[in-house]
Parts: sequence; structure tokens; C-alpha cells
Amino acid sequence: MSAKAATGMDRRTGVALWRQIADQIRQGIGAGHFGEGGRLPPETALAERFGVNRHTVRGAIAALVQEGVLRAEQGRGTFVEKRKRLSYPIARRTRFSEGLRDQAQERRGHLLDHAHEAAEPRVAAALGLDADAPVLRVETMSEADGRPVSRATSWFDAARFEGIAEAIAETGSVTLAYRRHGVEDYFRQSTIVSARHADAVDLAALRLAPGAIVLVAVAVNVDTEGRPIQFSETRFAADRVELAVAE
Repeated sequence: MSAKAATGMDRRTGVALWRQIADQIRQGIGAGHFGEGGRLPPETALAERFGVNRHTVRGAIAALVQEGVLRAEQGRGTFVEKRKRLSYPIARRTRFSEGLRDQAQERRGHLLDHAHEAAEPRVAAALGLDADAPVLRVETMSEADGRPVSRATSWFDAARFEGIAEAIAETGSVTLAYRRHGVEDYFRQSTIVSARHADAVDLAALRLAPGAIVLVAVAVNVDTEGRPIQFSETRFAADRVELAVAE
């Protein structure tokens, strides 16, 4: 059996071998292939299994250690980090703080950036605005117990929500920021979930290593009258969060 057939790796894809190995290890962890002790085979064994040199395997392991997926113990080896994933509910009333209430002691959002811009077609359609209408783009990052779990880009009608970025920065909460703009309650109208490799911006914000996977939730929130108030794209660190879709 060829190395590609045995491991699923392919030198012709253009994807770095260390990244392919890291993905294989992630998949193995998810499938429970490393037993109760969670100890990885030695680097020499992994190098033979994947048909690469030890340096390539070491790069894959280092990336997963940086992400917190693995931990290296001097003189003992490399082990799967047993920290449980957070379960984030996707429901009609989706709230970051409430969704993780029983899973993390401290939950907070941070404003990273914001800017006024003309709505591109998909943003205008989602918010029910005219093409090129003024919108406010807000970049945020959410933490649970000091660990970044998601990064979001949100768009708001600039005429209705002028100043919401400053309110988010002050309160650390989109929900509380809404209340300052007269929105006491809101609901999730739609959510579409996909997965991809994190880009450079998300790698830095979420403190991930190249090759990490993010779950992407594209959503529209509406007020109690059904008017769209927020269009967002949220990237969750897949090794830290699972999305639970509720009826």
C-alpha cells in the first residue's frame, strides 16, 4: 500500500506535508485513535507511518501544541490535551454569554476594529438595504476563561446603529450594545455553517497555528418586528468549540 493510500496524504496537492499530517492527527484525535492515555506514537513511528522525515512530523506536532490540541511533556512524550470542547448552541435566541454560561466562568467580547463602508451586495440583501447603503462593519473577538474561541465580522445599518461599535467596546457585549439602541430583544433568522482552514487574520486573533480549522457561521439577526439588524460571519476555532443546532 502506498504512503498516500495508507495516510491520505498527497504531495501533489500543494498543501504542505506538515499541515496534512496535523490534519490527520486532528482527525485521529476526534476518532479516539490514541486511546485513554492520549499518547502519540514517537516521532520516528509517525515519520514512518506518513512517509516523511522527523523534521516534518515535528513541525506538525509543534503547530498542534501551539493551538492547545497537544501537550509535550519532557521525557514522557506528546499527549492529547484533554480540555473539553465548548458546546455553542445555535438557536432562535443565540447569545454568546448565555450559551456558555455553564461551561466557562468568564465570557467576554472584545472590539478589534470598526469602519464605515458601502454595503456590498450580499450585505445589503441580508440587511434589507439598498445597494451601496452605508453600513458599519464591526470586527470582534470572543473569549471564554481568557481563551479566544471565535472571531466575528458583523455589519449593521449605519443610520440605525451609529455608535454601536463604541457600545460594544464599552460593554463587551453585542446584546447590551443593542439595548442602548432601543433593541431589547432579537432573534436568529438564519444560520449557515461551513468549515475551512483559518486565514492569517483569524490565526493571529484566535492564537492558532497554520492549518487550523475554523467553523464558519453566517447568520442574520432580526428584531422583534422581524427587521434585519445584523449580518455576521463568525469563525469558531474547531478544536475548541462545537456548534449545537437546536430546534
